[in-house]
Amino acid sequence: MSVLAHGIGSQHDLPLSPFYAFAGAFAALFVSFLALGLLWSASRFRGDRAGRPLPVALQRLADARPTRTVARVLGLAAALFVLLHLVLGPNGPEHNPAAGAVYVLLWVGLVPASLLLGPVWRLLNPLRTLHLLVCRALGRDPAAGRPLPVHLGLWPAAAGLLAFTWLELVAPDPASSTALLLFFVLHGVVHLAGAARHGARWFDHADAFEVYSGLLARLSPLGRRAADRRLVLRSPFNGLDAVPQTPGLVATVCVMLGSTAYDGFSDAPSWITTVQTSPLGRTTASTLGLLAAVALVATLYALCTGATRLISGQLRHPLTAFAHSLVPIALGYLVAHYFTLFVTEGPHTVMVALGTDNPVPPEPPLGPGGIATLQVAAIVIGHVLGVVAAHDRSVRLFPPARAVAGQLPLLALMIAYTIGGLTLLLA
Repeated sequence: MSVLAHGIGSQHDLPLSPFYAFAGAFAALFVSFLALGLLWSASRFRGDRAGRPLPVALQRLADARPTRTVARVLGLAAALFVLLHLVLGPNGPEHNPAAGAVYVLLWVGLVPASLLLGPVWRLLNPLRTLHLLVCRALGRDPAAGRPLPVHLGLWPAAAGLLAFTWLELVAPDPASSTALLLFFVLHGVVHLAGAARHGARWFDHADAFEVYSGLLARLSPLGRRAADRRLVLRSPFNGLDAVPQTPGLVATVCVMLGSTAYDGFSDAPSWITTVQTSPLGRTTASTLGLLAAVALVATLYALCTGATRLISGQLRHPLTAFAHSLVPIALGYLVAHYFTLFVTEGPHTVMVALGTDNPVPPEPPLGPGGIATLQVAAIVIGHVLGVVAAHDRSVRLFPPARAVAGQLPLLALMIAYTIGGLTLLLA
C-alpha cells in the first residue's frame, strides 16, 4: 500500500542536478518578480467578472437537466461500486480496486478533472445527490435550512482534508476495507446531518472533496461570470482572483500544501528511522510529523503576511488577502508528487475493477529524466504563478510607492517554499 499512498518510486534519486534545479528556480522567481515590478503597475485581473462567453448551445448542454442527472447517477454508481467492494470484496489493493479508486482515481484524479472541467465534484458528489433525493421525497427545498454560522467558512473542509490525508499517509493500514469504510461512513453521516440542518450550501463550505475540487478549478480555463452565470473561457488568474476570502481558506490551502510536503518527506530514510524507533509509536510520531508539516507551512505564511502588513501599511485581512496565491503552489506540489502515481496506478486500478487477474501496471510515459524535469517544472511554475497572483493583488491593495516593497516578504515565502519543495524531490 505504500505505493498507492506515497506515489511510485523514490523521490530522492532523480537524475537531475540539484544545482541547476535550484539555480533555474531562483532565476525564474527573481526574473518574474523584477519584470512584474517594472512592467505591472496596475491590477489586471477582474475575478468572476472576466471571461469570454462560450456558445449558447454549449451553455445549454452544460446546464441541461439530463447532463446533470447523468453526472449525479455516475457519482452515485461509483460510490456504490466502492462501498460494495469495501463490504464484499477481498482485503488488499492487489485484488480489490476500492483503495485505488479512492486514493488514485478520486483524490489524484480530481486534479486534472477539476483543471479541465471546473468544480466537477459538485455534480458528482454522491452525498449532495442523496440529500437532493431525500429532499424531493419529503417535498422540501434542498437549499432550505438554518443559515451557516458567519465564522464557519471552510474550517470543516480543512478538518476533513486533514482527516483524509491522515488516513492516506499516517494510518497503520490505509488500504484496508475497514479503515476506508469507517472513514466514509463517518464522512457521510457528518455531511448528511450538516446538509439536513443547513441545506445544500453546507457542501460548498464543509465537504472536503468539494472544496478541494473547487479550489483547483479556480485554475481552470472554464468558469462562470458572477453577474449572469454565463459559462466563459477565462484566464486562470481571473479564476484565482475570484477565490472568496473566507474564514478557513488559509487552513485549507495549508493542509493541501503541508500534507503533500509531508508525503514527499515521509519516505526519506532518516524520517523512516525516526518513526520506527520513536518511543511514541509509529502512528503517533507520523501524526505529529503531518501536523508539524502543516503547521510549518501555515506559520511561514502567517509570518510573511504579517511582515507584508507592516511594510505596506494597514491591511484589513492580511491572511486571506493573499491565500489565493498558494493555490497554484499546492497544484505544483500535487503534480510533482502524484503524476507518476496517477498514470500508472490509475490504469492498474481500472484493470483490477474490470476483473483482470494480476494486472501489470503500465510503464510511466516518461523516463526518469523526463519525470524529474516535469516535477521540478511543476513546482517552479506553481511558484511563479503564485508570484504573479500575489503581485496583482498587491498593486490593487497597496499604495503605488509600497506595492513592490510589500511583496518582498511574499517573495521570500515563495523562495522558502521552493527550497522546501525541490529539496524533497532532489535531496
